[in-house]
Amino acid sequence: MERVGQIERTGTVADGIGDGRRSPARDVWRGARILPPVRIGEIRRPERAQWGKPLDGVRILAAEQMQALPYATQLMSHLGAAVVKVEHPRNGESGRGARPFLIDEDGRQVGATYLRNNLSKQSIGIDLKRPAGRDLFKRLVPHFDIVAENFTPGTMDRLGLGYAALSELEPRLVYASISGFGNQGDSPYASWPAYAPMVEAMAGIYEPSRKPGQPPPVVVAGALGDNGAGLFAVIGVLAALLHRERTGLGQHVDISMYDAMVAMSDMVPHLWSMDAPAAWATAGSIAIVAGFRARDGYFVVSVMREHQFERLAHTVGHPEWCDEPRFATREGWAENIEGVIRPAVEAWSVDLTRLEACSVLCGEGIPSGPSNLAHDIHADPHVQAHDMLIEVPRPDSDKPMQVVGNPVKLSRVSEGPVTPFPRLGEHTEQVLRETLDLGDEEIGGLREQGVI
Repeated sequence: MERVGQIERTGTVADGIGDGRRSPARDVWRGARILPPVRIGEIRRPERAQWGKPLDGVRILAAEQMQALPYATQLMSHLGAAVVKVEHPRNGESGRGARPFLIDEDGRQVGATYLRNNLSKQSIGIDLKRPAGRDLFKRLVPHFDIVAENFTPGTMDRLGLGYAALSELEPRLVYASISGFGNQGDSPYASWPAYAPMVEAMAGIYEPSRKPGQPPPVVVAGALGDNGAGLFAVIGVLAALLHRERTGLGQHVDISMYDAMVAMSDMVPHLWSMDAPAAWATAGSIAIVAGFRARDGYFVVSVMREHQFERLAHTVGHPEWCDEPRFATREGWAENIEGVIRPAVEAWSVDLTRLEACSVLCGEGIPSGPSNLAHDIHADPHVQAHDMLIEVPRPDSDKPMQVVGNPVKLSRVSEGPVTPFPRLGEHTEQVLRETLDLGDEEIGGLREQGVI
């Protein structure tokens, strides 16, 4: 028997908590199957495999690095695309240098940014700074539906590998770019390097939460600026493929990380245009959006409507709030969180676990959720049932690592099989032989020249 929080679990989730009391959370986890993470090579829901995957047959040649584009191409690989990743033949891409790292079969350090964004891909090593490497890349292009890159704008053009040059070779080519500030349209920031926190800050995400006299709170967990841009890239590529079916022509899909974050933080410019306080874009200034303490941690509550406030007041034992003038407005709720609402809610939740408190509140129609740590996510039956964690063996340890799974669930598509992250240049010869029909002599010559 395993205990997670205070819920006992054996083959399914039990009805009670560990001390014998009835648990309000039992209806959340009752009967939930305990599923291990998806394993490398495993197929979940195999009965759906007969339908194939939506991107079967689509090939992507990706000159990619770090997170934004690798995240996008990995998602497309989950949907069936074949992704060939182009890296420098000796150094690899920069995501390999992240921390923490493991040691692969070749004795190389491989960092976390690479590890979590490159499942189910092939790696080929080509030095694009060498003329012969650029020629080799161009020879590969007609065999792919998509070329994708996320270098600083202008880099691929200077190498002769930009959209204008490659579309002459293959007019049906869909060419996807992700950069801080885009390749199409003028930007005063075009030459600026960009990581996720930069564009998140520029899009106004941090300022509403900044305390007077203090710097803005910079959040790096999740890399919204990278993953958000990656998601828009996937949308753009899928739209361009569909458009190609009608027109016979490809096009340049250009994603600016800054644009993506302006779109994701749409509330910030909209509230400004409506003359609303900037603070309304964050918690604490209007309504009740706050974290509260339970017996085993914190849970977050979002009360945005009057009927939800009334239900909260009754649930925590203070129905009189409904008739008090200080709670007559949503601004009044926010003003009284610390002095009145928090003490009352936490007195109610002091003997409840996070899950128990949320179960009661959600049962009353009050949106709430536990503030989870990593081990909570691992143990969550929802995460398990939705195949949202993938277990990947480590070559340097008996303890496997975990990578997030595919959040796109399709009713006629199975999950998996997933292949592990590739070693640097692991598939160079295979891809060159199978795609370009190169023989031993030419491959050997390219190796001697340092091209591959």
